[in-house]
Amino acid sequence: MIDFLRGTVAHLETEYIVLDVQGVGYRVFCPNPYAFAKSEGTVTVYIHHHVREDAILLFGFASREEQKLFRKLIDVNGIGPRVALGILGGGTPDTVVSAIYQENITFLTKLPGIGKKTAQRIILDLKDKLDGIATGAVMIPSDTEVDLFNLGSEGWPEAKEGLKALGYTDVELDKVWHQLKDNVTPDESVDSVMKKALKLLYAG
Repeated sequence: MIDFLRGTVAHLETEYIVLDVQGVGYRVFCPNPYAFAKSEGTVTVYIHHHVREDAILLFGFASREEQKLFRKLIDVNGIGPRVALGILGGGTPDTVVSAIYQENITFLTKLPGIGKKTAQRIILDLKDKLDGIATGAVMIPSDTEVDLFNLGSEGWPEAKEGLKALGYTDVELDKVWHQLKDNVTPDESVDSVMKKALKLLYAG
C-alpha cells in the first residue's frame, strides 16, 4: 500500500492534483487541491490508498494529522472517503477534533455531507479514539455564538486565516476577497469559499 508520494505538482483541478513522481503522474484527490498551488519543487503528499472492486483511488494530505484523521473518519459507519475528504476540506484537524471532543453537533453539521445523525455517530465513535491526532484545544462557537460557517462578510476571517496558513499575505487575500465577495452565498461552506479563493490566487 502507498503511504506517501514525493514529487512535483504537474496539474491542479478542483478535486485533485496530479503529482509527477519520476515521470509517472498520480491523480490524488485532496481536501483542498489549490492549497498546493504555491508549492514549488518537490512536495510530500501523505496518501490513503483506497481499493474497491471497481476502482483504485489515492487520497492525499499535506500532513500526517490529516491522513490519520481521514482514516478514523472512514471507520465511522456511513462515512465514505468522499465525505471524509469534504470534512477535512471544511475544517482543520484541530477544529474537527475539537468539535468532536466538545460534542458540538452544530459545527459538525455545517461540514459537507454531515447531518445530525451522522454528527452524533462521529462523536460517539471517535471521541475516545483521537489521541495524538490534534490538540483538541480550539474553542468552537456554540449554538448561540457566531456561526463561522455561515459565510457572509463576517465569516471571511475564518477562511482568510486558513489561507494565511498556506502562506498567502493579507494584501493578496484582501484583493481576492474584493473579487470574490459578490460570488458567495450566505450558506456556502468554508471549504467552498477557500477553493474559490485559491482558484483566483492560483490564476494570479
